[in-house]
Amino acid sequence: MDKVLISVAPVSGKNHPIIPEEIAEDVIACWKAGAAMVHLHVRDGQGNLTTDTTLFQKTVDLIRQNTDMIIEVSTGGVSNLNIQERCTPLYLDSVEACSLNVGSTNLGRQVYCNPLDDVDYCIREILKNKKTPEVETFEIGHTYTMERFMEKYDFVKPVLFSIVLGHEGEAPATPQALATMIQMIPDHALWGITHANRRDFSIIAAAAGMGAKTIRIGFEDSDYLDPDTKVSTNLPLVKKTVDLLHAMDKMPMTPEEGRAYFKIGK
Repeated sequence: MDKVLISVAPVSGKNHPIIPEEIAEDVIACWKAGAAMVHLHVRDGQGNLTTDTTLFQKTVDLIRQNTDMIIEVSTGGVSNLNIQERCTPLYLDSVEACSLNVGSTNLGRQVYCNPLDDVDYCIREILKNKKTPEVETFEIGHTYTMERFMEKYDFVKPVLFSIVLGHEGEAPATPQALATMIQMIPDHALWGITHANRRDFSIIAAAAGMGAKTIRIGFEDSDYLDPDTKVSTNLPLVKKTVDLLHAMDKMPMTPEEGRAYFKIGK
């Protein structure tokens, strides 16, 4: 049976208190429901991006005490951190995978800056520390740029791309945009879907039907279960994603299956 990795990104980007115990409890419940990966940013107590990994590490430790989830960290996010500071969590042993942002884009009223020299630095640090990158591609130009970096550097194959749709100012969350982005994915690479500002699961379902191997769900992108319902934890979002996969005769990957399939840590 076809299997898909569910990644939960449990923390909203809006500034609010970061409480490791609460985040971990939510994530552990998501793991029990079928999520194999957790995607986290390094934040301070007020939710701001930071180089201080104390709260991040505490959250990860709590998750690891109770689950075998794949730990993925962000090397991005709109902030005043420079690229060296953004790469700080790559040096943690607990981190297995990371986001890789390969181009700049508008995210609402903000500009998410990823100049090519910064991308080059980040790639070198990722490879040096044997972390598995998930390439966040917001536009077809980002995918093309990553192809050029794949010619320059020896990435573990297959490379995983995450097609990100739905931010104001970038590729829209439409079937046409999804199909166009899929067409740009390099041969022998894998891809998944992230739908920012999601109100329903239509694009998630479309991506799963078109061959997505990862689905990211969680409060970082949206807390909507359906157009009329917001939820207070990430668990209902993961459960709905699992139900969607089952309806398509697919199954969620376990963390062990995800590590093997995406060659995480190789």
